[in-house]
Amino acid sequence: MPMTSQPDFDTLTVADIARLADSDRLPPVDRWHPDHCGNSDMRIARDGTWYHQGSPIGRAAMVRAFSRILRREPDGGYVLVTPVEKLDIEVEDAPFVAVELKAEGEGRDSTLAFRLNTGDVVTASADHPLRFVAHDDGPHPYVHVRGGLEALIARPVYYELAERALAGDDGETPGVWSAGAFFPIAP
Repeated sequence: MPMTSQPDFDTLTVADIARLADSDRLPPVDRWHPDHCGNSDMRIARDGTWYHQGSPIGRAAMVRAFSRILRREPDGGYVLVTPVEKLDIEVEDAPFVAVELKAEGEGRDSTLAFRLNTGDVVTASADHPLRFVAHDDGPHPYVHVRGGLEALIARPVYYELAERALAGDDGETPGVWSAGAFFPIAP
């Protein structure tokens, strides 16, 4: 089955992004419960690079296909799952990376949409919250994608969020609004 090319993120409106996200039909990985079959010999690095047996997977279509059968387990682990097998996969930080931001509106009327390294899109909202975790090397921002899976927000995109938070600071807690929800930017 050929993969359709992803539209140019820069030309999309936030409404276009919401329609794309709503129309994306993912496999029902939450309903598949095969017996555990072993390890996939795959790893997702902190920068979003997918590896198999130590070598990077260079085909974007292959990464996208694998990302669609990725599931977070109740114990916090990650698996690639099909109706007949379940394989562990190592994830160094988050399985996705938010690499682009599209912002429309200001203040409480803002909507923030992200393009992930897999080509998927997600709009920050109460259902897809942003969170910020303090680490020794600075804050690590995340956006919830689906089913306990998150995207680490790339540093340049985080700087865009921080700039929006500071521009809107009116003495309240610095943060950003998206789709009617407020997200404090400090952990």
